[in-house]
Amino acid sequence: MSETALSFLPRCIARADGFLARFPASLTQLALRIALAVPFFRSGLTKWDGFLQLSDSAVYLFAEEFRLHLFGLEVAYPAPQLMAFLSGAGEIILPILLVLGLGTRFAALGLLVMTAIIQLTIPDGWANFHLPWAAMALGVMTYGPGRVSLDHLVAAGAAGSPRHAANL
Repeated sequence: MSETALSFLPRCIARADGFLARFPASLTQLALRIALAVPFFRSGLTKWDGFLQLSDSAVYLFAEEFRLHLFGLEVAYPAPQLMAFLSGAGEIILPILLVLGLGTRFAALGLLVMTAIIQLTIPDGWANFHLPWAAMALGVMTYGPGRVSLDHLVAAGAAGSPRHAANL
């Protein structure tokens, strides 16, 4: 093989890598926020019968079905009515904040904590659900909401920089 043929493949790979690296990070951050928000929001919708009216099935699950798996024991949830309410509220409020990009890192932290509690409740779901949710939450917490977010608008307004705001 000639020198040219051997250098062709690495150059093609480098060019493709450079092209992919130009993909806007803010779109990736938005996609992560939406992908993390959707399953929690959909779950939250099942816990309510109306505005601040918790469904009987949600309370039943926390009182009778769900157990925390701690150190080889199955422990009943304390205060199942309160746990159902907090879970349902968190599964609605945190995803909305996440999609809007408002308090994004804190919303992602809240969903990460919920994921850990869900993992303790349903230990068999770690590979298909909990691990990807945790990875997405950590990604959002680490890299932030991106430019397509209310957090970015608030930061631009607080900085008082017309130049910064013009780059939105």
